[in-house]
Amino acid sequence: MSADQHHIVHNPDGGWDVKRSGGERASGHFDKQQDAIDRGREISRNQGTELVIHKRDGTISRRDSHGNDPRSSKG
Repeated sequence: MSADQHHIVHNPDGGWDVKRSGGERASGHFDKQQDAIDRGREISRNQGTELVIHKRDGTISRRDSHGNDPRSSKG
Protein backbone atom coordinates (compact mmCIF):
# COMPACT_ATOMS: atom_id res chain seq x y z
CA MET A 1 0.00 0.00 0.00
CA SER A 2 1.27 3.40 -0.97
CA ALA A 3 1.15 6.21 1.59
CA ASP A 4 -0.84 8.37 -0.84
CA GLN A 5 -3.85 6.03 -0.81
CA HIS A 6 -6.96 5.48 1.25
CA HIS A 7 -8.55 2.04 1.26
CA ILE A 8 -12.09 0.81 1.83
CA VAL A 9 -11.66 -2.60 3.46
CA HIS A 10 -13.98 -5.14 5.06
CA ASN A 11 -13.58 -5.34 8.82
CA PRO A 12 -13.38 -8.96 10.05
CA ASP A 13 -15.63 -8.00 12.99
CA GLY A 14 -18.26 -6.67 10.56
CA GLY A 15 -18.76 -3.53 8.56
CA TRP A 16 -16.29 -1.54 6.48
CA ASP A 17 -13.30 0.63 7.36
CA VAL A 18 -11.65 3.61 5.70
CA LYS A 19 -7.89 3.25 6.22
CA ARG A 20 -4.90 5.30 5.12
CA SER A 21 -2.03 3.28 3.68
CA GLY A 22 0.49 2.54 6.39
CA GLY A 23 -1.97 3.45 9.14
CA GLU A 24 -3.01 1.01 11.81
CA ARG A 25 -6.25 2.66 12.89
CA ALA A 26 -9.26 3.23 10.67
CA SER A 27 -10.23 6.79 9.75
CA GLY A 28 -13.83 5.64 9.95
CA HIS A 29 -15.99 2.54 10.45
CA PHE A 30 -19.34 2.00 8.74
CA ASP A 31 -22.00 -0.69 8.62
CA LYS A 32 -22.52 -0.30 4.87
CA GLN A 33 -19.79 -0.35 2.23
CA GLN A 34 -21.38 2.56 0.33
CA ASP A 35 -21.23 4.75 3.44
CA ALA A 36 -17.52 3.93 3.78
CA ILE A 37 -16.96 4.69 0.09
CA ASP A 38 -18.73 8.05 0.39
CA ARG A 39 -16.61 9.07 3.41
CA GLY A 40 -13.42 7.65 1.89
CA ARG A 41 -14.02 9.60 -1.31
CA GLU A 42 -14.48 12.80 0.70
CA ILE A 43 -11.24 12.21 2.64
CA SER A 44 -9.39 11.22 -0.53
CA ARG A 45 -10.47 14.36 -2.38
CA ASN A 46 -9.47 16.59 0.53
CA GLN A 47 -6.03 14.99 0.83
CA GLY A 48 -5.37 14.41 -2.90
CA THR A 49 -4.96 10.65 -2.53
CA GLU A 50 -6.07 7.63 -4.52
CA LEU A 51 -9.10 5.76 -3.19
CA VAL A 52 -8.81 1.97 -3.45
CA ILE A 53 -12.06 0.08 -2.92
CA HIS A 54 -11.73 -3.57 -1.90
CA LYS A 55 -14.26 -6.38 -2.12
CA ARG A 56 -15.18 -8.44 0.93
CA ASP A 57 -12.48 -11.01 -0.02
CA GLY A 58 -9.78 -8.31 -0.07
CA THR A 59 -9.31 -8.08 -3.84
CA ILE A 60 -9.50 -4.65 -5.43
CA SER A 61 -12.86 -3.70 -6.87
CA ARG A 62 -11.86 -0.30 -8.28
CA ARG A 63 -9.63 2.73 -7.86
CA ASP A 64 -10.51 6.42 -7.92
CA SER A 65 -7.71 8.95 -8.33
CA HIS A 66 -8.13 12.27 -6.50
CA GLY A 67 -4.64 13.66 -7.02
CA ASN A 68 -1.21 12.67 -8.26
CA ASP A 69 -2.78 11.20 -11.39
CA PRO A 70 0.06 9.85 -13.55
CA ARG A 71 -1.89 10.37 -16.77
CA SER A 72 -1.26 13.57 -18.69
CA SER A 73 -4.43 13.61 -20.77
CA LYS A 74 -6.55 16.66 -21.43
CA GLY A 75 -10.22 16.48 -20.74
